[in-house]
Amino acid sequence: MKISQQEVEHVAKLARLELSDQEKAKLTDQLSNILTYVEKLNELDTKGVEPTAHVLDMKNVMRDDAVEPSLSQERALANAPEKAAGHYKVPKIIE
Repeated sequence: MKISQQEVEHVAKLARLELSDQEKAKLTDQLSNILTYVEKLNELDTKGVEPTAHVLDMKNVMRDDAVEPSLSQERALANAPEKAAGHYKVPKIIE
């Protein structure tokens, strides 16, 4: 499957990337090669093959949820650069 340079430019814009013309041409070729390879994978017969999340037979190891004492408010704020009213004080980033 071929991808156009306009599609690469669109994806770059969505990702907020500034690409030179040389980079756009290179990425167009590379992405086309990747999509061509993925199309080849679609030709495989996968009937009867179960989907896998991992190639190895792994299981999540969960620990029992046990209640433990947590940090006191004073200890949690001990290394805070700034604090106010028992909370971390951070700069306002939304106007």
